[in-house]
Amino acid sequence: MGTALTVEELIEAANRLTPEERARLIRTLAQNAIEPLHEISELEGLGKKVWNNIDAQDYVNAERDSWES
Repeated sequence: MGTALTVEELIEAANRLTPEERARLIRTLAQNAIEPLHEISELEGLGKKVWNNIDAQDYVNAERDSWES
Protein backbone atom coordinates (compact mmCIF):
# COMPACT_ATOMS: atom_id res chain seq x y z
CA MET A 1 0.00 0.00 0.00
CA GLY A 2 1.27 3.48 -0.85
CA THR A 3 1.80 6.50 1.32
CA ALA A 4 -1.33 8.02 2.84
CA LEU A 5 -2.25 11.52 1.74
CA THR A 6 -2.71 14.35 4.19
CA VAL A 7 -6.02 16.18 4.38
CA GLU A 8 -4.38 19.17 2.72
CA GLU A 9 -3.20 17.01 -0.17
CA LEU A 10 -6.67 15.54 -0.54
CA ILE A 11 -8.21 19.01 -0.64
CA GLU A 12 -5.71 20.10 -3.30
CA ALA A 13 -6.51 17.01 -5.35
CA ALA A 14 -10.25 17.59 -4.95
CA ASN A 15 -9.82 21.14 -6.23
CA ARG A 16 -8.41 19.71 -9.47
CA LEU A 17 -11.51 17.59 -10.10
CA THR A 18 -14.22 18.53 -12.54
CA PRO A 19 -17.46 19.81 -10.98
CA GLU A 20 -19.11 16.46 -11.70
CA GLU A 21 -16.27 14.51 -10.08
CA ARG A 22 -16.30 16.85 -7.09
CA ALA A 23 -20.06 16.36 -6.67
CA ARG A 24 -19.57 12.59 -6.80
CA LEU A 25 -16.81 12.83 -4.19
CA ILE A 26 -19.02 14.90 -1.91
CA ARG A 27 -21.92 12.46 -2.23
CA THR A 28 -19.63 9.52 -1.48
CA LEU A 29 -18.06 11.19 1.55
CA ALA A 30 -21.44 12.27 2.89
CA GLN A 31 -22.87 8.78 2.48
CA ASN A 32 -19.90 7.21 4.26
CA ALA A 33 -20.20 9.74 7.07
CA ILE A 34 -23.79 8.80 7.89
CA GLU A 35 -23.58 5.03 7.59
CA PRO A 36 -23.94 3.47 11.03
CA LEU A 37 -20.98 1.59 12.39
CA HIS A 38 -23.30 -1.03 13.83
CA GLU A 39 -26.77 -2.34 13.24
CA ILE A 40 -29.34 -1.87 16.00
CA SER A 41 -29.98 -5.61 15.91
CA GLU A 42 -26.49 -6.13 17.38
CA LEU A 43 -27.86 -4.85 20.69
CA GLU A 44 -30.41 -7.66 20.96
CA GLY A 45 -30.02 -9.50 24.23
CA LEU A 46 -27.48 -7.04 25.63
CA GLY A 47 -27.81 -6.94 29.42
CA LYS A 48 -30.17 -9.90 29.41
CA LYS A 49 -28.51 -11.42 32.47
CA VAL A 50 -28.96 -8.19 34.45
CA TRP A 51 -32.75 -8.38 34.09
CA ASN A 52 -33.01 -12.17 34.43
CA ASN A 53 -34.91 -12.37 37.74
CA ILE A 54 -36.58 -8.95 37.74
CA ASP A 55 -40.27 -8.51 37.07
CA ALA A 56 -40.71 -5.64 34.62
CA GLN A 57 -43.87 -4.25 36.24
CA ASP A 58 -42.33 -4.37 39.73
CA TYR A 59 -39.32 -2.49 38.42
CA VAL A 60 -41.45 0.20 36.77
CA ASN A 61 -43.58 0.58 39.89
CA ALA A 62 -40.47 0.98 42.07
CA GLU A 63 -39.07 3.60 39.70
CA ARG A 64 -42.32 5.55 39.73
CA ASP A 65 -42.45 5.38 43.52
CA SER A 66 -38.91 6.77 43.71
CA TRP A 67 -40.01 9.89 41.82
CA GLU A 68 -42.41 10.78 44.60
CA SER A 69 -39.83 10.37 47.37
